Amino acid sequence: MNKLCASFLLLIALVFLISGAAQAETINFESDSIGPLPSDWTSAMTHSGGPPQWEIVRDDTSPSQPHVLAQLSSDNTRRRYPLAVLNKVSGKNGDLRVKFKAVSGEVDASGGLVWRYLDENNYYVVRANALEDNLVLYKVENGNRSSLAPKGTARETYGVGTKVSAQTWHTIRVAFQGSLFTVYFNGEKLFEVEDTTFTAAGKVGLWTKADSVTHFDDFQVVVK
Repeated sequence: MNKLCASFLLLIALVFLISGAAQAETINFESDSIGPLPSDWTSAMTHSGGPPQWEIVRDDTSPSQPHVLAQLSSDNTRRRYPLAVLNKVSGKNGDLRVKFKAVSGEVDASGGLVWRYLDENNYYVVRANALEDNLVLYKVENGNRSSLAPKGTARETYGVGTKVSAQTWHTIRVAFQGSLFTVYFNGEKLFEVEDTTFTAAGKVGLWTKADSVTHFDDFQVVVK
């Protein structure tokens, strides 16, 4: 973990600690062995299709070389959402960020962050898509995924357009406090969303869709 990342994480943690105990860590997968999903994580999936294939793999282009967490299954079932859920962290409010690379995918080529995860059918997710060049925040409620429009836009607005290059490392971040969610991409604030569907504490994790083969690194977590 570089000094800048460490300083940022410490600052966020201190802010949360002022008002109560916070859980904070950065996971760069360097201490994990090449192979199956580490025991700190649970593989899950929303809807049907082939099972997710989460593994620690080597990627010499990764920000914290060389290990990354990758979703390798290329099952192209459209309404299939693989998740990797971090078991040891749960909270209502927090700040998440992750670096990801969309390696391949013809139906979808995306990566995302999950919070207030109750189970595979109930959670929030924000994802970036290299085929659509946009970021969209969704709620998944009783297995039904619906997009949430950015504040100040029409209800039917579908996220925010921005360039998301495949085979390139990007950073996606979400800060969530009460009903307000703030989304950042590559360090730039893109939009805010307000929603009260899920108000209780939940777990956090990573997300892909359909045949997305995606690599993740430097997962920074601060929750309370």
